[in-house]
Amino acid sequence: MRALRLVTTLAVAGLLAGGVAITATPASAATAVFSVTNNWGNGYQGQITVTNDTSAQITSWRVEFDLPSSSTVSQSWNAQQSTSGSRYTFTNVSWNGTLAAGASTSFGFLVNGSGTPVNCTVNGASCAGGPPPTTPPPTPPPTTGTPVERYGQLRVCGTTMCDKTGARVQLRGISSMWLNWETAPYAENLSALTWMRDNWNLQVIRAAMGVEPAGAYLSDPAKARAQVETIINNAVTAGVYVIVDWHAHEAQNNQSQAVAFFGDLARRYGHLPNVIWEPYNEPLQVSWTNVIKPYHQAVVSAIRAADPDNIVVLGTPTWSQDVDVAAASPVTGTNLMYTLHFYSCTHGASLRAKGDAAIRAGLALFVTEWGASHADGGLDGRSCLPEAQSWIDWMKTNGISWTAWKLDVGTDTTNLLSPGAPVTGGWNNYLHGHAPFVVANMR
Repeated sequence: MRALRLVTTLAVAGLLAGGVAITATPASAATAVFSVTNNWGNGYQGQITVTNDTSAQITSWRVEFDLPSSSTVSQSWNAQQSTSGSRYTFTNVSWNGTLAAGASTSFGFLVNGSGTPVNCTVNGASCAGGPPPTTPPPTPPPTTGTPVERYGQLRVCGTTMCDKTGARVQLRGISSMWLNWETAPYAENLSALTWMRDNWNLQVIRAAMGVEPAGAYLSDPAKARAQVETIINNAVTAGVYVIVDWHAHEAQNNQSQAVAFFGDLARRYGHLPNVIWEPYNEPLQVSWTNVIKPYHQAVVSAIRAADPDNIVVLGTPTWSQDVDVAAASPVTGTNLMYTLHFYSCTHGASLRAKGDAAIRAGLALFVTEWGASHADGGLDGRSCLPEAQSWIDWMKTNGISWTAWKLDVGTDTTNLLSPGAPVTGGWNNYLHGHAPFVVANMR
């Protein structure tokens, strides 16, 4: 991380009126620190921290800066943004404008291009430190090898995931669309997968194989299986991990088909370190003890008959939210994790509290699906990035791996690609909805 100190103490204005000097209140003094928290060459994620450096409270703040014409702010959070040409203005929101003496608050933003802020002001005064350097931050030493070459066989260690050496691993990647509803075979394309690995730092892809709808597995098993196996084989070639997801809401009604499906794939692919099994995407509001747990026991038994060690991620009640309920009566076995899904416009601290309770009880969690949107995937096109950032921070703190929803074209917030995106990758100019935020946090 490169931190550039942009400091201003608002000038003391001397004004004589009737022989009395009137000066600016010290409460208007502030500092701002700019840092780059993620950098990918043609863009970066930035953060500015505003601090009240006085002994009095301030009740509002405004940060302004210019960017070169080749760079633009695409998204921001924790501040209200307005733009005039190359001048960007960020003002506090209702909950972070008042700062006690010595207190700080931060806001974040995504920039397309490599230009960094210049001509920064805080509350209208020039930054005493002047413009920051425009050279990009130092590039960290390259990490050699593919994700699978680096991490090898994964296992559950306590409440986290560990690699072949016993070091903690947090995988980050994306989920396909329901494979039966893809607008194009983005998830099945090897060039696209390799491009995401090299440009997005993708480490895992989730193959969301629809089960129940028309055209999905139950009505066209040959097509669905072929799609999944293509993704598995591409993941092996690209050296990334792959989650095989039985993408259903009432899987207990088709337990025999799930047992046969996972048992067969475990026999043919279970020897590979790449594969992670997910037997039940999002159970509805049904009993964990009487419905979901017995289903998992049956499918896990079929997997373990051929694959003794690859991780299995288990869906939990209420659209994979009630991980605390599963924690009260976990499935017996090794290398088992539990699914927690969130959408940041709908789910916040109360759902993270369920996750915290499950972790305290000893469960290992994997967020196999999330979005910076409402729980419907963002039909209204809205993003809730501040809350999404809280989730990102929480997952990082707890070593929770994740795959973001979803690799497809469409108007929903969670569609990662915009119209015209080629199937083969090269999507720098085709990011849509929450995609810039997702990609920034994969890097």
